Amino acid sequence: MNLEKLREHIPDSVIAMLPDTIAKFELNTPLRLAHFLAQAGHESGGFKAVNENLNYGAKGLRGIFGKYFPTDAKAALYERKPEKIANLVYGGRMGNGVEATGEGYKFRGRGYIQLTGKDNYTAFDNVVVENILEQPDLVATKYPLLSAAWFFYKNGLHKIADGGATDAVVTSVTRRVNGGTIGLADRIKHFKEFYSLLV
Repeated sequence: MNLEKLREHIPDSVIAMLPDTIAKFELNTPLRLAHFLAQAGHESGGFKAVNENLNYGAKGLRGIFGKYFPTDAKAALYERKPEKIANLVYGGRMGNGVEATGEGYKFRGRGYIQLTGKDNYTAFDNVVVENILEQPDLVATKYPLLSAAWFFYKNGLHKIADGGATDAVVTSVTRRVNGGTIGLADRIKHFKEFYSLLV
């Protein structure tokens, strides 16, 4: 694959990370790489966002995390307090300790496809030389693409990508990444763009 063809379509910083990422996580066909880049690009707003934005107002908290904020009064106590929000909604699950441990915020979403939870950080730690559990910000600063590729590989998405260059395959990959089909049209558009450049 000629990665140079991706220039001006994705940031040069991402292109620089691609050879190592492709080798480590079997993104070694145009199909696999195009599916991966379409998802990572969409999830990160065009390879820009590397940290989860948890700066929600009360209304947003009720809408997105209603299970944790059953009343306006509770949501009001947490609104615009990202650290407090993450510790509540991610506490006691995904390997994180309870809310008071602060692990919900420590292991909040980072990377181009948000790596979230101590369990995922622990597993990703086996892939890199640094201690990710002690330096979780490295997922955002040094490994935003590699962590996304790890997620893609761990969830068997490279195999789903082998299914072809159809909207149905993009939809299947999207469901695994997103849990639904939010942003599907954008993901399909970018998949087609990247695939046409790589084949």
